[in-house]
Amino acid sequence: MLSYRHCFHAGNHADVLKHSVQSLIIESLKEKEKRFFYLDTHAGAGRYQLGSEHAERTPEYLQGIAKIWQADDLPAEIIPYLNAVRALNQGKKLRYYPGSPLIAQHLLRSGDKMHLTELHPGDYKLLRNELSKNEHAKVQRVDGYQQLKAKLPPLSRRGFILMDPSYEIKDDYQRVVKNIEEGYRRFATGIYALWYPVVLRQQIKKMMGQLKDTGITHILQIELGVLPDSDRYGMTASGMIVINPPWKLEQQMAILLPWLRQVLVPAGYGHILLKWLVPE
Repeated sequence: MLSYRHCFHAGNHADVLKHSVQSLIIESLKEKEKRFFYLDTHAGAGRYQLGSEHAERTPEYLQGIAKIWQADDLPAEIIPYLNAVRALNQGKKLRYYPGSPLIAQHLLRSGDKMHLTELHPGDYKLLRNELSKNEHAKVQRVDGYQQLKAKLPPLSRRGFILMDPSYEIKDDYQRVVKNIEEGYRRFATGIYALWYPVVLRQQIKKMMGQLKDTGITHILQIELGVLPDSDRYGMTASGMIVINPPWKLEQQMAILLPWLRQVLVPAGYGHILLKWLVPE
């Protein structure tokens, strides 16, 4: 299935959480001089026009990045992410939103390698055009999961793998765990960040149990909810599972999560979660 288009959801609360975590991980990796490899298995189109017909049909960004854009007293932990958004927008008007590939491109150093995959034909073409001038980036229209076998371990032995499947079908929740396990067997010291939506809480509980059963350790769970859990259709929360997180990520998110909840979540709703799913 290739019906999912992220342009309808770009810049929403889930993107804010996902890309904040992504930015902090990249910044941590840059603290060491040695170069590293960045793999984005479900990269999307790269750039999203917030005033487009798609975005305006479901203007979720108004409850996401738009609130961050207007916020005062910004914590230091949000700045790398926000700077990547600012790089696409001249002046004070918020017109474009960067997907994970453009955030990575903004933050990575010239010697760091990027490998991006996207199966949707339209999004692949847009992504390829966005990255066409970046000699350190390779864009392919292939199954991103297969790259966990083809590209790992990287020659540098330092790497960050971002996994952001669409979860169009229920099997995605189990498939992603299987592929993380496959990647981890090949590259156990890499940093893996998996985004997940909370539509039905039972699906998430099942996926967390399966992650524990893999035997992988050092797994941090980060979650931001904007509405109470429900059995009705629609995402009420989203989260990031980070395997081998940088040592200070937990402390950074302990500061950032309460701030995000204050800015993004209506009073009386939502939740934040920061815990070790499996300790080191």
